[in-house]
Amino acid sequence: MGQKQDELLKRIQKLVRKNRDLYGKNEMLQKAVTDLTEQNENLKLRLKDARLGMKEERYQEGAERIRKYKMATVLFAYISGFKDLTDNDSSEVAMDQLDEVLIEFDRILKKYKIHKIKTIGDTYMAAGGIPEKNITNPIDVVMAALEMNIFLNQLRRIDGRRYWNLSLGIHTGPVTASITGKKKISYDIKGDTVNIAHRMQGVSESGKILISVMTYELIKEFFVCDYYGRMPVKYKGDLEMFVVNGIRPEFSMRERGVMPNALFNTKFKLIQFTDIQEMILDKLESELPAYLYYHNVKHTVDVVTEVELIGWAEGLDDEGILLLKTAALFHDAGHTIEYDEHEYHGTQLVKSLLPEYGYSEEQIRKICEIIMATKLPPQPRDIYQEIICDADLDYLGRSDMIPVSNTLFKELNEQDKIGTLNEWNKLQLKFISGHTYFTKTARSLREVNKQKQIERIKKLITDD
Repeated sequence: MGQKQDELLKRIQKLVRKNRDLYGKNEMLQKAVTDLTEQNENLKLRLKDARLGMKEERYQEGAERIRKYKMATVLFAYISGFKDLTDNDSSEVAMDQLDEVLIEFDRILKKYKIHKIKTIGDTYMAAGGIPEKNITNPIDVVMAALEMNIFLNQLRRIDGRRYWNLSLGIHTGPVTASITGKKKISYDIKGDTVNIAHRMQGVSESGKILISVMTYELIKEFFVCDYYGRMPVKYKGDLEMFVVNGIRPEFSMRERGVMPNALFNTKFKLIQFTDIQEMILDKLESELPAYLYYHNVKHTVDVVTEVELIGWAEGLDDEGILLLKTAALFHDAGHTIEYDEHEYHGTQLVKSLLPEYGYSEEQIRKICEIIMATKLPPQPRDIYQEIICDADLDYLGRSDMIPVSNTLFKELNEQDKIGTLNEWNKLQLKFISGHTYFTKTARSLREVNKQKQIERIKKLITDD
């Protein structure tokens, strides 16, 4: 049984490596395509300006810029009740109540970082994922829609009647944003995504949150949804639609409620991690010193991947995986500030950035402790710290150990922290011979191969 488990772990490790390489190549290609697309759009805009003799005007107050978003979630909310207004005193009270409703809707959008586009008569238009791109915008918009609906349902009645009702349509897809202004920037969005969301609101019933199948696929893990029907879309066939009834019971403090529990927040953050990872990897790419041949972006990605692999194998729950991946992402980010105390500076980045993403003080404290555990010599005090220490030194038991260790030598040598390569090999031999992986998973995956690397290093050492 133990041998089969070891073979399975080795197969998993091999697949993870292949997947990571493919993922890295895909990310590079996607980034290149995005950069070229943006450059092409900018060149088109500048050419148009030149032809019109307005090259500088684009950057002045009131000039329009264009930006494309691959994934935004558009919300249309129709507030019904205007046709029932009369000239009596109750109508004045009702209009005051409408102001209260709109103020609350604005607060809800701000809470979920959703951008209000405009109010068109009695229709309220907003979009998630702009102006700042984020992967969680479908979930954010649906959460906002639920809160908007609940707020209207709980609104006090006037003269025994309820004036205002809400019908919502939500669709996720690409949009084109027209950006105007310099001091006060405003956005207007166009495209099929906007048109479909508007049409869906039109077929939605009072009190219903209607979402497209595109949005449904991105949020179904979190919410209770019922199939609603199909809507014909020009050139696209029939579009399936769903009604959102609330958060799934296992993710809510109340059955089908709008109050997410700790499990919801953890699942959400595991998705949101993609945005944080993109931000930090971009920071490392642009700010790491050129002499960091080992402590580079690739090393960070390796450790993030490895802590997840070891974490699942060691039986950690979702929150444990989240804490480990976040710590791994930041564990070398302090190199952008200082080499020798980079762990400490990494924790300072954590404390400054993660509150914005909803991490609790306790989670931030644990993440900082996990990061500090990577300071050599490793002395982990719990399973989380053991896992990141094993992931950080994973290369010691890999087949590419020698070339990887040589990049570390080159890094140290350029800073005058190590002498000759022979001296480095002696130091490596001493360190590896005294090193032991802490987790059962790492020992199963790496310990045998590490012994082989020790023998290889011995052969590289020459007598001075």
